[in-house]
Amino acid sequence: MASGNSNLAVRVAYGSLAVGILVLALKGYAAWATGSIALFSDALESVVNVVTAIVALIAVRLAARPADASLPYGYYKAEYFSAVVIGIFIAVAALLIFREAYYGFINPREFKLDPLGLSVSVLATGINAGWAWWLSRRGREEQSPALIADGRHLWTDVVSTLGVLIGVLLAAATGFVQLDAILAALVGVAILWSGWELIKQSVIGLMDVAVEPKLLNQIREIISANADGALEAHDIRTRQAGAMTFIDFHLVVPGTMSVEAAHAICDGIELKLREAVERAQITIHVEPENKAKHSGIVVV
Repeated sequence: MASGNSNLAVRVAYGSLAVGILVLALKGYAAWATGSIALFSDALESVVNVVTAIVALIAVRLAARPADASLPYGYYKAEYFSAVVIGIFIAVAALLIFREAYYGFINPREFKLDPLGLSVSVLATGINAGWAWWLSRRGREEQSPALIADGRHLWTDVVSTLGVLIGVLLAAATGFVQLDAILAALVGVAILWSGWELIKQSVIGLMDVAVEPKLLNQIREIISANADGALEAHDIRTRQAGAMTFIDFHLVVPGTMSVEAAHAICDGIELKLREAVERAQITIHVEPENKAKHSGIVVV
């Protein structure tokens, strides 16, 4: 990851932590003012938001470190590990919410529609929504799994909070106090699903998943258009690791071609690939024509 891009990702991660602490304070007040179990569970989810923001910050800072002797391919996958940790914290929060919801259902207690408390909760939701949109956008631009994971979780938080606020009003209007506990349980289900999705996507990333078919076709077209003088390119492999895209393939050249000429072809292909894929690590294995497989990209 380029230095400027990594610094931006780190600043965004710090912003997430600051927003998480602010929203936690606001939702904590709303839960205290109303005495609602559902709003308490919503505040508990914000505790997870702060923890996940800390984990994402650590991961983004670690992923920005340059490759070294111990990790010659870089620290990019640190962000995938962070997303797994975030998913686990989300699951723990869901279990705590289920506990509160269960006791609240069998022993329902009255809550009050404190206008200031509800207004503060709405304000916190608005802040979360704005930051979730910004975070998701920057995460995609920076190709940061940690920021994308944090943004997705915040969107879940926004949706669940809106549901809780509507439900609390309905519970007060109908007098069905146990609806408050039911809503808390639904919040737990929502964030549990969010945690599962994060863990699933992170595991896929840790398994060295290939780039999307559209980008792979673009890579193949670039190789074909810029391999003049070579005979074929085969065994094209790609993998995504955080913001970094790894590309490697075999390039077959005539047996009589000089090393300098073959190197020039490789340089030309690499230049064009880097124009299309900003953060790419490219490995090209040059082979003589007797190694041709007559498959893959046949240049001549």
